Amino acid sequence: MRIGAIVLAAGASRRMGRNKMLLTLDGEPLVRRAARRALAAGCSPVIVVIGNEAEQVRAALDGVECTCVENPAFTGPTTTSLHVGLGQLGEDISAVVVVLADMVHVTEAMLRTLLETARTTEAPLVVSQYGEAIAPPLLFRRALIPELLAWHGEGAGKQVVQRHRAEAALVTWPLAALQDVDTPEDWARLH
Repeated sequence: MRIGAIVLAAGASRRMGRNKMLLTLDGEPLVRRAARRALAAGCSPVIVVIGNEAEQVRAALDGVECTCVENPAFTGPTTTSLHVGLGQLGEDISAVVVVLADMVHVTEAMLRTLLETARTTEAPLVVSQYGEAIAPPLLFRRALIPELLAWHGEGAGKQVVQRHRAEAALVTWPLAALQDVDTPEDWARLH
């Protein structure tokens, strides 16, 4: 079973005031950290969707075995980036994990657990649960890709998750792992 990853890293970072994908945590830009963790967890291929300051983000990924693809509509809904990433997946991919590069507490072990769960269940998706919240990383089997491509609103597959929630395999994580980095205040809390 070949499982790819789509790392969403294209956004405009309006609330941060600068491109958060290039912020460095533990000596590594956030985008590189997310792509490297997806690779280490066993995802192949790893597709990184970029947009804002694309050349700088591409440079931050230098040496990481991933495919960068640009979303020209990166200021629009996240689904535009998801669709761009899905368009890069080959027919040999059985499932895909959607990763948000600004969710800095998502670890290689968490991603590996999603992959292992997918390999031991027939569930059409494997979702991460933090307390009462369902959020990325989310794993979708190939059968759900047409539904992901049909959705054009906000969110990285949220509607598809809601539609198939009763069939989903759940993996539970600590609530603290849900934290993402959207504002300078979020970033300050990490240091």
